[in-house]
Amino acid sequence: MTEPGTALPTVVVGAGPIGLAAAAHLIERGLEPLVLESGTSAGAAVREWGHVRLFSPWAEVVDPAAEKLLAPTGWVRPDGAACPSGADWAERYLQPLADVLGDKVRFGARVTGVSRAGRDRVVDSGREDQPFTVHVTHADGGEERLTARAVIDASGTWSMPSPLGGNGLPALGERAAADRISYRVPDLEVPAVRERYAGKRTAVIGSGASAFTALAYLADLAKDAPGTHATWILRRGLSGSTFGGGEADQLPARGALGLRAKAAVDEGHADAVTGFRTREIEKAGERLILVAEDGHRLAPVDEIIALTGFRPDLRFLEEIRLGLDERLQAPVELAPLIDPNVHSCGTVHPHGVKELSHPEQGIYLVGMKSYGRAPTFLAMTGYEQVRSVAAALAGDQEAAERVELTLPETGVCGGAGLFDEPEADQSGGGCCATPTALQIGVGAPTSSGGC
Repeated sequence: MTEPGTALPTVVVGAGPIGLAAAAHLIERGLEPLVLESGTSAGAAVREWGHVRLFSPWAEVVDPAAEKLLAPTGWVRPDGAACPSGADWAERYLQPLADVLGDKVRFGARVTGVSRAGRDRVVDSGREDQPFTVHVTHADGGEERLTARAVIDASGTWSMPSPLGGNGLPALGERAAADRISYRVPDLEVPAVRERYAGKRTAVIGSGASAFTALAYLADLAKDAPGTHATWILRRGLSGSTFGGGEADQLPARGALGLRAKAAVDEGHADAVTGFRTREIEKAGERLILVAEDGHRLAPVDEIIALTGFRPDLRFLEEIRLGLDERLQAPVELAPLIDPNVHSCGTVHPHGVKELSHPEQGIYLVGMKSYGRAPTFLAMTGYEQVRSVAAALAGDQEAAERVELTLPETGVCGGAGLFDEPEADQSGGGCCATPTALQIGVGAPTSSGGC
């Protein structure tokens, strides 16, 4: 006998890699997906960083259930050892997958609210018996209300970059200087963007892969445009893990990127300032001065690239009872596994529906959004998440709880040290210490092979 509501679709929010994989797994399980994407094409967010190359090769960024859907069309996965750019990923995999899904994907459809039918977040009575109501605003301004048996939110975090203030809030003057601040890795192949940074001094704020990428790009630009220089600003100190796993990383492209960032500093195209937590941005004529919490002021810069991470947009889920960790804004069962104070992405265990569940049954945050404010998410992790969720929605609890993924190691053990103690800093510039400008090492290689 069919349970009430099982004929309804499962709404998937977002037509990115994890959302489309979720749809493929639901179909494989005989369930009906409906993917709602606010953009005009598959992988809309991925296309915005299309100039950046992934760490992972094709073999690790194509979901198995999605590949089965694509196979009858004659689609062949690109060379499994090559690492695609974001644009390659979107054009050669995500868009063909969305095309196969056909009318199961709707573009220009922004989810603006999710609730239980006839129940706001306060009401207990009969709550679990009601399907979900999904409010949608279309590109033409029209509105629609859809009914769903379950909701898989794979909308990511791309739309919510974190501000550069050291306390998680915008720095004083940050909004006023918005025209000189980018929260994305710049595409220096675009002439207008290249001109913006060529011959200029740019502050790059952040300690992750995006910051590494920006430093490497600016270093390359400096070779053609004299006067181009980066000041790399880190909230913490430098240690052996600052540049990632290097040649020990099982994702060679990720290790090589860290080495390129190190080379940018070694070769004098960038200097690093550690222990700097931004309080304010002051204008000095046409230039900007960054001021730290302790009053330390840096030399003026022309531009700022703020790469301080992302955070989930939870506004359209306000009427849903989510169980989120108070620090990371990730599901409470998942948060201890991904806490960047303890783990790097290679020490996070694969996980599924158990860790992704909430007090409100039938709602799942997956993909990058499931990590909340934690960084270093891998596509493979998201594919395993949605495989597990689809199995659970189909009633196959054994498959839902089974782990079917082995993640590559980072080459760096332990946590990221989000707020290092000064005495633990190996370079004398812990985040609580006086900010220090550093030159790191000599003659670092610019590549370690791989993608």
